[in-house]
Amino acid sequence: MAGFGTLLKNNANYRYTWMGQVVSEIGDHFNTIAVFSLILEQTNSGLAVSGVMLARAIPMLLAGPLAGVSLDRFDRRQIMIASDLVRGVLAALFVLGIPAGRSWLIYLLSAMVMAASPFFTSGRAAILPSITTKDELHTANSMTQTTQWTTTALGSFLGGASAAAFGYEAAFLLNALSFFFSAACIAKLRVPAGAFTAKRNALNETKVVKPWHDYREGLRYIGSVPLLVGLCAVSVGWASGGGAAQILFPLFGERVFHRGPQGIGEIWGMAGAGLVVGAIFAHRLMPRLSYTGYKRTIAIAYAVHGLSYVAFALATPYWLSLAMIALSRASVAVSSVMNMTQLLRIVPDEFRGRVFSTLETLTWGVMMLSMTGAGLASDHTDARTIGAVSGVLSSLTAVFWTWANVTGKLPEPPYLPANEMEEVEVHGETNG
Repeated sequence: MAGFGTLLKNNANYRYTWMGQVVSEIGDHFNTIAVFSLILEQTNSGLAVSGVMLARAIPMLLAGPLAGVSLDRFDRRQIMIASDLVRGVLAALFVLGIPAGRSWLIYLLSAMVMAASPFFTSGRAAILPSITTKDELHTANSMTQTTQWTTTALGSFLGGASAAAFGYEAAFLLNALSFFFSAACIAKLRVPAGAFTAKRNALNETKVVKPWHDYREGLRYIGSVPLLVGLCAVSVGWASGGGAAQILFPLFGERVFHRGPQGIGEIWGMAGAGLVVGAIFAHRLMPRLSYTGYKRTIAIAYAVHGLSYVAFALATPYWLSLAMIALSRASVAVSSVMNMTQLLRIVPDEFRGRVFSTLETLTWGVMMLSMTGAGLASDHTDARTIGAVSGVLSSLTAVFWTWANVTGKLPEPPYLPANEMEEVEVHGETNG
C-alpha cells in the first residue's frame, strides 16, 4: 500500500487534485466562519444561523440528483471545473452582504454556492479510481479525507483569526480565489480519452429527455446491495444529530463560552484536528481488518462519536469541551474513511456519480431537518441541552448498525471485477 508522500510524488493527477483541494477547502472555512460570525453580529439569533445552514442545505438537496445523473453522463472533469468557476464568482459577491440590512444576500449567495457544490464534491469522489491505481486507491481515499479535515482545522483557526483581524472582506475574497485555483488544478488532470466519462450504454431519446429514469436506475442499484442500504441508513442516523452541530458550534463559541469569532474557529478547528487523527488511524487500520472486523469497528466508532458529543455539550471547562469534540470527530473520521473505501471497492464506474450524490443528498436532507430543529430550539432552549440530545440521536446509529450486523443484514458485498480494476490501474499508471 502506497504512503501519502509516495502517492503525491508518483501520481501527478492526484497531486494536482490534492493541491486544489487544500487551497479550496481552506478558503471554504474562511467563508464559513465569516458568514456565521457576520449573521450573529447582524441578528444575534440562533435561528438566523439555522437559516444560513438551511439556505445551504436545501439547494444541495435539490441539486444532488441532477449532479449524480450529470456526472454519470458527461465528462466529470469539465463539470468539476464549471462548478469551481461558478462558485468562485459567487464567493466574491459575499462582500456585498456585509453592510447591515443585507442578510438576505448572505442567504441567497449561500444557497447558490451550495447548489453548485455537489457537481464538484461528488465528481471528485467519482474520479478517484480513474486517477489512481488499485494499490493507491485506499491511500488516496484516506489522504483525500485526511486533507479535508486538516483544512477544516487550519481553515477554521485561520478563518476565525482573520475575520477578527482583517474583516470579512478578506475572508470572502480569499475564498473566491481558492475556487479559481482549484479549477486550474483540475484542468491539469490528464488521463486516456474517455476516462472521466462513465462507461455505459448509449443514451436514447427517452433518457436524454427524462434524466429521472437514470436516477431511478441508480436507486435500484443501491437497493440491490445490502451494504449500500446500510450505509444510507447510518448516514441518515448520523445526520439526525450531526446537522445540529452546524448550528451549535457557532452558538457554543459565541454564547456558551463567549469567545466570539475566535471561539467559533477554535471549536471548528479542534473538530478538524480530531478528524485528521481519526482518518490517519483508519488509514492504518483498514488494510488489517477483515470484513467482519470492519463492521465491528464501525459500530464502536458510531457509539464513541455519540457519547463524546454528549460530553462536549455538557462539559464546563472550555478545554474539556474542545477535547471531547475532537474525540467525537475522530470517531466520525474512522467510520467515514472505512465506509468510503468500501464504496470505492464495490461501486461500478457507471453508478459512482449517482451513488455518491445520493448519499450526499440523504445526509444533507436529514441534516436540514436537524438544523431546523436545533435553530428553532436555540432561541428557547439551552445550547447544552440541544447538544446532548443531538449526541444521543447520533449514538443510536451504533445500535442500528449492530442490529443489522447481528441479524445478518450486512453480508459481504461483491467487489469490482478484476477487469474493471485493471482498467483503473492502467489509468493510474498513465498519470505518473
